[in-house]
Amino acid sequence: MRYLWGPLSPLGLGVASVTLILDQAHKAWMLYVYDIGAKGTVRVTPFLDLVLVWNQGVSYGMLQQRTELGRFLLILFAFAAAIALAVWLARINSRLTAICIGLIIGGAIGNAIDRILYGAVADFFSFHAFGYEWYIFNIADTAIVAGVVGLLYESVFGGHKKVSNPSKM
Repeated sequence: MRYLWGPLSPLGLGVASVTLILDQAHKAWMLYVYDIGAKGTVRVTPFLDLVLVWNQGVSYGMLQQRTELGRFLLILFAFAAAIALAVWLARINSRLTAICIGLIIGGAIGNAIDRILYGAVADFFSFHAFGYEWYIFNIADTAIVAGVVGLLYESVFGGHKKVSNPSKM
């Protein structure tokens, strides 16, 4: 059972749960309480708008899936990735890595739930400045990107042990 549960699994899965709850609560509020679909584009600041975009693809609108099979495959991929990440989580010993994996799991499952419920992922945040518009995204996307950035940081700067007494050759 070691491959399914490790010492940092509670931390990582806790982060995944909080991420998932925040993402789904925000989406429900934006869709059903704030009713962003009826409002169109809402300017929040000179560089941030709220707008509803249904993304049938993956990040940045790539791999658009307009068929039921395509949607099913993206859902299947998200849950398979979450399981693989949970297995990895059971084997790590870094708190930062556990948090990052949790962010990715929570974000992936949050977007998969959208695909199950709505057929596409609900995205809301539109950043723009100096005539350039960034991709429209949601809390789950932000969590996934933050998790990947954290894992990259950890792989480059973390986990390096300083050698205090190197062996003599």
